[in-house]
Amino acid sequence: MQEWKVSGQKRIDIESRFRPEIEGLRTVAALLVAMYHIWFNRVSGGVDVFFVISGFLITTSIISTINRTGEFKFLPYVTKLLKRLLPSVLFILGVVLVLSTFLLPASILGKTIREVIASMFFYQNWQLAVSSTDYLDATQMKSPVEHFWALSIQWQFYMIWFVLFSFILWMMNKYQIRSIKAVLNGLLGFLFVTSLAYSIYLTEVNQPWAYFITPTRVWEFSLGSLLCVNLSAILIPKGVATIIGWIGLIGLLTTGVLFNVSQMFPGYIALWPMTCALMIVLSVLSGTQETRFGLKRFLGSKPMVKLGGIAFGIYLWHWVLLEFYRYNVQQTPGLLVGTLIIVSSIGLSYLMTEWIEKPIRTSTVNRTAFKKLGALLTVNVLLLGSLLGFAYMEEQELKQAVSKDKYPGALAIEQALSVPKQDPFPSYANVFNDLPLVHTDGSNQGLQKTEAKVGEYGKTKEYKATIALVGSSHSEQWFGALHEAIKGTDIRLLNLTRSGTRFSTGYEPDSLKGIWNQNVLNYLKDADVDLIISHVTADASKDSIHQQMVDQMQFVKDEYGIEGLALRDNPRYDFNVLEALETTSIADTTKQMNAQPNQTDEAYWKQFEKTNQSLHKLDLTRYFHVKGEYRPVIGNVVIYRDNSHMTNTYAESFAPMFNKKLNEVLAEKLATDE
Repeated sequence: MQEWKVSGQKRIDIESRFRPEIEGLRTVAALLVAMYHIWFNRVSGGVDVFFVISGFLITTSIISTINRTGEFKFLPYVTKLLKRLLPSVLFILGVVLVLSTFLLPASILGKTIREVIASMFFYQNWQLAVSSTDYLDATQMKSPVEHFWALSIQWQFYMIWFVLFSFILWMMNKYQIRSIKAVLNGLLGFLFVTSLAYSIYLTEVNQPWAYFITPTRVWEFSLGSLLCVNLSAILIPKGVATIIGWIGLIGLLTTGVLFNVSQMFPGYIALWPMTCALMIVLSVLSGTQETRFGLKRFLGSKPMVKLGGIAFGIYLWHWVLLEFYRYNVQQTPGLLVGTLIIVSSIGLSYLMTEWIEKPIRTSTVNRTAFKKLGALLTVNVLLLGSLLGFAYMEEQELKQAVSKDKYPGALAIEQALSVPKQDPFPSYANVFNDLPLVHTDGSNQGLQKTEAKVGEYGKTKEYKATIALVGSSHSEQWFGALHEAIKGTDIRLLNLTRSGTRFSTGYEPDSLKGIWNQNVLNYLKDADVDLIISHVTADASKDSIHQQMVDQMQFVKDEYGIEGLALRDNPRYDFNVLEALETTSIADTTKQMNAQPNQTDEAYWKQFEKTNQSLHKLDLTRYFHVKGEYRPVIGNVVIYRDNSHMTNTYAESFAPMFNKKLNEVLAEKLATDE
């Protein structure tokens, strides 16, 4: 037992020694994460256990350092952490960059590079938080380094704990505080309660954001720290310890079965694996004597302890191997392949620990250690530069070859062109980011805001007519076509779109989507708008969904006197078309597209055309198939950037069709103003 002493006064007891049971628990957490990822394509809750363990261990280390030296300095603290974390991080990121050259789908190269940089500098969780709340990023393939988000949170937590304990140490010395344990429990308890409360709240209102950001996870680290501070005062009877230990382990193993962790965490449901982890730790570390059937014997066994020493590497390696397998072979590994991935992760982790991490971590000369880390960092920077350079040159070469006669897109069908086969454009590396201007310039409204954000384009002064594009991303995707169609005309184009939100009467008035709809109506009521354009069908089995969109447009026509152009939605699929193109072929993707129903609005649209004589209509679905066969590439242009949204390049090829329709609808208005 060691004592935290400041100014000669006894402060707190902390037992600082190797705990084999903790290593065994790390093994359970790492293998749990790997197995759920590999065979069930689900999140297990194992990462949350890692956070508890990290809180326990770093608090033990900090208090032991203060006990031993009477001080807590930043440079030794951060140096020790970097020597522990960076060797494995930089080495694996370097391997990923090398493999990406040969095995990574081009469409996620840019995403992977951004996430590699974020992982290298420990802000990957925030990178993913931003991308996960972008509606159009939701269906993109996962990168081979996505799992580094947990390591980034861990590093940020370590920095928070340095500030916290530096503040506590300063208070102790300044105010001669005697009951440091009470202070620690008070501060850690406050962080636990406030972070948990915020986590529960934010998970309800914005779960993708809550899942990745640091403040919603601090309570999990705080739990581990509270265990560290109070463990010596807890003694549980042997029989009770045995029972709660196994209950905790069984509960932990079933977390991923009972809950959809990736969509429900980290709110109050995360208390389940946290409680399980708490029961396990109390069972094996509460001072209870070891029993024949206790969990302590299992977790402290030699194989579990040995694997626990390389659990960090197992966690990092398994996802890299799994994702490269998925990109190049098949989505879900079988029993044999999955087992090989786990065994390979263990082997690679052992070799990396022995030959890369240990020599740097155990180096007594920091200058030598950081020279090696600098070499690893330099290699990664050179690899990043090479990948970016090659991708840029490839795209520029393809752009120079693009011409309307070789890449007509939808015009190939409109004009019945015989188009010579070319490499598809955009290149697969750039398809996903081939977005309409209104999405990249911020004109499109995000999911969490409700004001009617208006973007103004085309002829903004002395215009003769104004059209407004209104609705969700399935309206937004047509912006490129409209923008091209009005070039050289006297038409002003407004954008009033919001991600994931149809222009519809079908939302509750007090919901975010309902409020946005009302705000758009309020804007249109007094706006100088001659025509609104929006899609009025969707991928919906109920005709009521379509009708609610029609009703909203009809309301604007009847109440405000603004004409409406109703668009039929494009074909949609239940798989990522771009991913299929990358991982199979154009021919195989075409087969997959035609093997499923892709336009569930057929009957409704035909009825709508017959019965509604008030709204103008435009059905462009014939430009998505050739002689009845739906295609992923038409006129040498890639159509889809995911499962349902068009690339901006393909949308722009509809400009002549929209130009013709706008002239028809606005003919009287334009003629009157001549």
